[in-house]
Amino acid sequence: MELAMLAREQILLGGLEGAAWSDCLDLHDFTVSQLNRSLGPSRRRVGDDDVWTWLSAALTNLHTCRAGLAELHVPSSWFLPLLTNASELVSNALAMTETRAEEEEEERKGGGGEFPEWSSVEDRELLRARRGDVVADLVVAKDGTGDLGSIKDAIDEASRRRGRESGRFVIYVKEGVYVENVQVGVRDLMLAGDGIGKTVVTGSRSVDGGSTTFNSATVAVTGDGFIARGITFRNTAGPAKHQAVALRCNADLAVFYRCSFEGYQDTLYAHSLRQFYRECDVHGTVDFIFGNAAAVLQDCNIYVRRPMSKQQNTITAQGRTDPSQNTGTVIQQCRVTAAPELRPVQGKFRTYLGRPWQAYSRTVFMDTYMDDLIAAAGWLEWSGGFALNTLYYGEYKNTGPGSDTSRRVRWRGHHVITDPSTALRFTVRGLLSGGSWLPATGVPFTDGL
Repeated sequence: MELAMLAREQILLGGLEGAAWSDCLDLHDFTVSQLNRSLGPSRRRVGDDDVWTWLSAALTNLHTCRAGLAELHVPSSWFLPLLTNASELVSNALAMTETRAEEEEEERKGGGGEFPEWSSVEDRELLRARRGDVVADLVVAKDGTGDLGSIKDAIDEASRRRGRESGRFVIYVKEGVYVENVQVGVRDLMLAGDGIGKTVVTGSRSVDGGSTTFNSATVAVTGDGFIARGITFRNTAGPAKHQAVALRCNADLAVFYRCSFEGYQDTLYAHSLRQFYRECDVHGTVDFIFGNAAAVLQDCNIYVRRPMSKQQNTITAQGRTDPSQNTGTVIQQCRVTAAPELRPVQGKFRTYLGRPWQAYSRTVFMDTYMDDLIAAAGWLEWSGGFALNTLYYGEYKNTGPGSDTSRRVRWRGHHVITDPSTALRFTVRGLLSGGSWLPATGVPFTDGL
């Protein structure tokens, strides 16, 4: 409560300083919600793995607040001890939960399939439906043929109805370019579009333009159980504007299916909790898949764009801050290639699989095609020797000219994985606690690998 009261007072300062404090207030609210779920009366009805996830997210929220204040050089020395104390309490609870959750995981059995077990039969049918076949609660259309003309208005209406309706709420967004910044806080919401490049949500917020990284997102999703299908999320700020997020997701059990994320630096902010990306396209330059979620990208296309002069491309920047967090970024059965704008000049710019944003950064590439744009070293330092002994970077059975590990970095935290049982820890079943999977409809899976 003390944290929230202090943050509310500082928001009145306005400008970037006020924006950073506003982020801290939002993050405080998310943290309270996650701690209540983890430690409150409902704790008896959930597994240790859920609690592990929520505590991991609570710690991420506190760190994001601290990082946002530091990023904008906001005077906050009087506030940091409060954040430190709260972080230490959460970290201690996290360490105790980790052991119980790992024991629970050993007892869990799983199979293979296309969508995670926490998506219902109805959700899977919605994901498979052809465009135009979706039975929607609301239709958004630019040409006036829908119920509403903007996505924001549709989400506001969904929020009003949610009090008297339960189950999945579906908003069908017809083909068009929607210039708006959208906040999705409604639980169990689905946005269904007409396909990549057809239904486009676009914005241009950036750090250079006066936003925080956290609040620069064109679309920000905080409502658990969110699903998006057939939508392009775009940030047009451009490389010179630095951090500019197309999508930020800090919602649990979120699914993105056949979507596209377009930007340059910090395109896809997988902030926290459990997220699954299937058959998506991600475009960017610097740290363009980042955050501290438990996130798996499967069968996706990763397109590396042309950066600014003297920049280097880094695909991932994973933000795990505590060794007990059950988070990480997994790129599985994907393709990493140069975007058309980079291909003719890719020799002028080095491209790396990632760099350690935080001390316990954890990223694994498995069964992924890497084209010849990937530098031989594979991975890049963040700052000198920072995190090189504590990170976990793994590579397992990747292919293509950029997958050769013989000249990779020699850090203690880098691993060429040869044991399938180790790789299984980073599958959807292992990282997302997905358990069993339904039969595949196009891309085969065997026990998560």
